[in-house]
Amino acid sequence: MEIAKLAGGMANTMKRDKEVEKSGGERSGKNRGPAARKPGWASGLQQLYDSVIEEPLPDSFKDLLSRLDDKR
Repeated sequence: MEIAKLAGGMANTMKRDKEVEKSGGERSGKNRGPAARKPGWASGLQQLYDSVIEEPLPDSFKDLLSRLDDKR
């Protein structure tokens, strides 16, 4: 998934969350446990993090790490 697409989706979700909280709506967290107060944009952020973690390490970075290890 593209980073720009995820970031745009997170921004829209954050805006909706703020609007709902201002109106005292369902996502306001009133009378709910800590897990229920998790903001809507958190799932988008988790998806972004997961996609970055799953990306392979670039060869140039592997080479750099190897060279640094060799100097020890």
